[in-house]
Amino acid sequence: MQEDEKQIEIEKEIKSQAQKFIDYINSNLPESMELEYEGFYRRGFFVSKKRYAVIEDGEIIAKGLELVRRDWAPIVKKTQEEVLMAILREGNTDKAIEAVKKVLKKIKSGNVTPKDLRIHTQITKKLSDYKQIGPHVVAAKRLEEHGISVSKGTIVQYIIVKGKGNISQRAVPYEYIEGYEYDKDYYIHNQLIPAISRIMNSLGYSKKDLEDLAAGEKQQSLDAFF
Repeated sequence: MQEDEKQIEIEKEIKSQAQKFIDYINSNLPESMELEYEGFYRRGFFVSKKRYAVIEDGEIIAKGLELVRRDWAPIVKKTQEEVLMAILREGNTDKAIEAVKKVLKKIKSGNVTPKDLRIHTQITKKLSDYKQIGPHVVAAKRLEEHGISVSKGTIVQYIIVKGKGNISQRAVPYEYIEGYEYDKDYYIHNQLIPAISRIMNSLGYSKKDLEDLAAGEKQQSLDAFF
C-alpha cells in the first residue's frame, strides 16, 4: 500500500472513531443539546478561539486572520495565505520564509501595483463625528474634496503614500493615486510584518527576526531557526 493510501485509511479510521465518540456523547446529552462533527484537519494554526486557520481539501479555511479581513492590503493577505499553505499543507517553514523574502524584495523595489496595496475600510458614522482621525477618514474627506459623497456605510479605498506627516495624513484615495509613490516602510512594517509574525511567532520566529530579515541582516537566531 502506498504512503498516500495509508494516510487515507488512517484518516478514515480517525473520522470513524470521532463519529462514534460524538454519537456516544450525544446519547447522554439532553435532547436540546447536540455535538456535531465539523471536520478533520491534518494541520491547524490557532492564535485564539476566534483566530485560526486550517486546511481542508487543499484550501485554507481561516477566521479572524488578516487574509479574510478587508482592512489589510491584498499583497499582505496573499502572502499570509502563501505562508499558511506552506506550513499547513507541506509543513515547510523554509518555503514560508522564502515567500516572505520574495514579497519584501518586491515591495522594496517599488514594483507593487496600486491594486495590491489598497486598503478597504468602512465609514461607520458621519465624518464630522469622528474624534480620532484615522487614514480612512482622511481619505474619505479627500474624496469629498473631489465632489464624491461619503456617508455612513461607504467603503473607502486608500493607499498610504510616501511623504511628510503621520500615516493618517498620507492616506490617498485609490481613485486618485496617480502620481504618488507608496510608502514602502509602511507596507513592510505596518502591514506585512505584523500579519506574518502572527503566524511565525508560534513557530519560535519573533517579530524582531522578521524586522531583521526586512533590513537584510543575517542573525544567528534566524540561522538557528532554519
